[in-house]
Amino acid sequence: MKRFKWLVPLVYIVFLMLPIYWLLSMSFKTTNEILGGFSLWPRQFTLENYRKIFTDPTWYAGYVNSITYVVINTVISVAAALPAAYAFSRYRFLGDKHLFFWLLTNRMAPPAVFALPFFQLYSAVGLFDTHIAVALAHCLFNIPLAVWILEGFMSGVPKELDETAFVDGYSFGRFFVKIFLPTIAAGIGVAAFFCFMFSWVELLLAKTLTSVVAKPIAAVMTRTASSSGYELGLLAAAGTLTILPGAVVIWFVRNYIAKGFALGRV
Repeated sequence: MKRFKWLVPLVYIVFLMLPIYWLLSMSFKTTNEILGGFSLWPRQFTLENYRKIFTDPTWYAGYVNSITYVVINTVISVAAALPAAYAFSRYRFLGDKHLFFWLLTNRMAPPAVFALPFFQLYSAVGLFDTHIAVALAHCLFNIPLAVWILEGFMSGVPKELDETAFVDGYSFGRFFVKIFLPTIAAGIGVAAFFCFMFSWVELLLAKTLTSVVAKPIAAVMTRTASSSGYELGLLAAAGTLTILPGAVVIWFVRNYIAKGFALGRV
């Protein structure tokens, strides 16, 4: 029986990778071949779907727009969550537990609840169809998430570290940047990863708050219908490219994620 213990993880990995392989295979097919019948690999290999994405401004601008507001959101969310998480970790004040729970309820709320208020607010102040509009909207659920993750890491750092640094003459700012942040680097990496991923896959707010200039790739992908139907090969190619930013982020923070699952609130 021990000789077959590798079979279960192998089947699991194949099960997980099968949709990705199928998407990749479809991206090298024409729509007619996809609709024409079942095939495990492209019979008429083509790069036309990728060529259109990289040469059509409507398509590649969608990727640029998505990456732009996602990076802005990640930076804002982590920067805002760091002092908030420190306060929840190191201090006790009236209503702290209730406030902490209220932050988490914002993460639990569906984006559809806030789509109309954000739309009217940003239209009134002239932020509609801008990258910063989507980035700020995504802060609604990413900042609470980042606070929750970082508070778990910070609570694992002994308070004696803070006291020792202050006795040695460190100001709070110097201590926080030079000593405390490197100590919780794994937590920052995990928080940044989840903020990036949740912002990257969110569609409703991104689509509602943009129209032309800052339209994300997910919104572009919903407009591939033509007189002959949906361009399935083009959609598959776009979906394949959409996976890449997440894979790149995972590669760079892979060590932090492993520590996060072991030590933090993940």
